[in-house]
Amino acid sequence: MSDNGLNTQESRSITEIFRTFLLLGLTSFGGPVAHLGFFQTTFVEQKRWLSSSAYAELVALCQFIPGPASSQVGFAIGLHRAGLGGAIAAWVGFTLPSAMLMWLLGVSLFHLDLSSYQGVLQGLKITAVAVVAWALWGMAKSLTPDLPRRGIAVLGAFIALFVPGVFGQLGALCCGALLALILLTPKQPNTQVDGLNIHLSKSIAWTAGLLFIAGLILLPVIAISSGHSFWLLSDSMYRAGSLVFGGGHVVLPLLHAETVNQQLITADNFLAGYGAAQAMPGPLFSFSAFIGAQASGSLGALIALISIFLPGCLLLLTILPIWQAVRTNPRLQQLLLGVNAAVVGLLAAALYNPVITAGIRDWKDALLACVLLGLLASGRVPVLLLVPMGAIAGWLFL
Repeated sequence: MSDNGLNTQESRSITEIFRTFLLLGLTSFGGPVAHLGFFQTTFVEQKRWLSSSAYAELVALCQFIPGPASSQVGFAIGLHRAGLGGAIAAWVGFTLPSAMLMWLLGVSLFHLDLSSYQGVLQGLKITAVAVVAWALWGMAKSLTPDLPRRGIAVLGAFIALFVPGVFGQLGALCCGALLALILLTPKQPNTQVDGLNIHLSKSIAWTAGLLFIAGLILLPVIAISSGHSFWLLSDSMYRAGSLVFGGGHVVLPLLHAETVNQQLITADNFLAGYGAAQAMPGPLFSFSAFIGAQASGSLGALIALISIFLPGCLLLLTILPIWQAVRTNPRLQQLLLGVNAAVVGLLAAALYNPVITAGIRDWKDALLACVLLGLLASGRVPVLLLVPMGAIAGWLFL
């Protein structure tokens, strides 16, 4: 095939990636756990861009490094599908809808009264219950086929439930890895293990790693010496994106300390923006666009948005080539079996809290969740159609 043909094919792939992630960015309500459920259904079950084991491996890897986990998973899926162009297309598509909404809210100071839309919002929460439950079922069938791995998943769920936050997540993954060494049989060397298709040069990985470190070291110096609001904003957002594991709600205390305490935004406006962010689809880190718009206008929104997402993406570009080189090691594959089982446990714990606890209030909510889950299990209703169906049902009946 000619170079022109290859370029055309790659361009079509990037366009498809952007379109798919844009639809997810418009419809993926429910926070990072629900996003991972949407990704599992869309990219593993429907589009088959990667296997369930490769997806679980990617989720586990993103849990171990700082940054917004669901956005990092989406970035890596785009990278797997079409290289750096695909990774950027995936991030832009998934982030753009919520970022635009938060930017508009920040620059206009328009506070939407959501009281008239409680039924719609409740329907979206219930849809997230169905999506995450279906993703959990699919991952459990694939990643916990035997009793030891089911036990690891159950233990991981209990650890995540009773030790909330990042320590519970990392503890569950570490326990899964250690138990795999004890309970599971070592695997024979296998270079054909189904994984991610990541082809990055060492120069790109080194450059990304050096840029990540440079941002942590140089941005505070520049911000303090210049005192300019743009640099202060970029430094605060970059540090938040570099030091928080799991993303989502975990980043909020750090964001509050970095922005309200530095008088980049008032406490009242911070809370108002966060409240509005709960009703937005896509990544909660897009809340940074609201903070940036409040602090420094439209350009501030763009600076804040890029600064908070950049460190997580740089870390992935640094780690993935190394991961590709070592992941076929038989001992590491044995550890991954336990880690993947623990990921199932993490998803089960998150399905209960916060997805079910926030989404199911009474028998009507539970009934709608069962109906939506049945539609999803039938294979006749794609997840992107399930979202408006859940919203409409919530508006009509709840």
